[in-house]
Amino acid sequence: MTISMYKASIPVSIRTLNNLKNILEKGATYAETKKIDPSVLINSRLSPDMFPLSKQVQIACDIANRGAAKLAEIEAPKFEDNETTFPQLIDRIQKTISHLNTFKPEQIDGSEERTITLQMRDNTLSFEGMSYLFYFILPNLYFHVTTAYDILRHCGVELGKGDFLGQP
Repeated sequence: MTISMYKASIPVSIRTLNNLKNILEKGATYAETKKIDPSVLINSRLSPDMFPLSKQVQIACDIANRGAAKLAEIEAPKFEDNETTFPQLIDRIQKTISHLNTFKPEQIDGSEERTITLQMRDNTLSFEGMSYLFYFILPNLYFHVTTAYDILRHCGVELGKGDFLGQP
């Protein structure tokens, strides 16, 4: 049985980002209900050496956008990383989902063995397409969405596993 790289990447990323959007909406509602300045939540981090909530959301969006673009061998859209409010972060997620919805299966299917090269700060990483999807894109997407979830949960937002997983 072969795997569809499209089905393993685009719908999965869209679902995960929709769940993140719902998590952020709960965070915004919590801040409003509890009369907390939303920037307190948006700038919260789990540890002083970790990125704040806003950056976790930005990176999750970038991973999904850039990952799909690399698999399809096209240029990814660039965002300025200047979101400072819940509505702006939610809009960033929606823009990412809209971009992901433009991909067609034929752009990504067949990329399993395509060489993907990433220039990192200190080195260059090289993957075959399937390894890139399963060992880089998806783990990074889940890591940053989980961290965003954890930041809001730590701040008191009533979130549960179902919020992270979403509805089937």
